[in-house]
Amino acid sequence: MKCILRNNKFLNYFNNKTFFTFLCVGILNTVFGYSVFSFFIWIGLHYSLAILFATCLGVLFNFKTIGGIVFKSSHYKLIVKFVLVYTVLYFFNILCVKLFLLMHVNVYLAGAIAMGFAALLSFFLNQEFVFVEAV
Repeated sequence: MKCILRNNKFLNYFNNKTFFTFLCVGILNTVFGYSVFSFFIWIGLHYSLAILFATCLGVLFNFKTIGGIVFKSSHYKLIVKFVLVYTVLYFFNILCVKLFLLMHVNVYLAGAIAMGFAALLSFFLNQEFVFVEAV
């Protein structure tokens, strides 16, 4: 059983220094993104607009932190791919929040839970499609 777990590509994928650094930087990015999301919910915007604005502001903030700190590459030629990843993450977030709302989860909690799932997807997409040469 240990051999199967040790050789499991999926588990090894998340068991490396880059992923750990991503998680640490992700805490900062999450605080920023969730604060923006919560602020827009608090002022009365629909959750989809709150996620849109949080995503747009997060793209700029996260490109520097994820690119520069995690993957050691924040060259502006990568911004288009990064924006495409965040476009996918935006729709993923909308879907997750909508599903949680259908289960009668509070919108603030739904946004927080969705961010956790989106963080894992973000790491995968950024490592595989944006910062490929940096890994």
